[in-house]
Amino acid sequence: MADFIHADQATGKWQTLTLCEQLGNVGSEVGRAAKWEVKGMREMRDKALERGFELLDLTIADIRWHGPKLKEICRAREVLADTFYGDRQYGDTPEKMEKYFFEFAMAARNKIP
Repeated sequence: MADFIHADQATGKWQTLTLCEQLGNVGSEVGRAAKWEVKGMREMRDKALERGFELLDLTIADIRWHGPKLKEICRAREVLADTFYGDRQYGDTPEKMEKYFFEFAMAARNKIP
């Protein structure tokens, strides 16, 4: 098994969470990255993004989402990468990405699967 930042999540705990809980957790890291971006602290931003991408990749690997939901999850990953590392061809900002993922955290809090 590869080295994971979130080793406990990679060993199966992640698959016990709902999709909203998973994406809400990704959003926590995206929020951190957005805050570090504003402060111009790229190293801290990149560490938060590394954690966020790892969680997003664990979500993509979760076989429960293979089907119609997988396309949106993969697109979210693509847009996230473009927003922070690309030329923002989708027109998103770190703040918009944080808001996108925040909605999942709110849904998880309200027990929406």
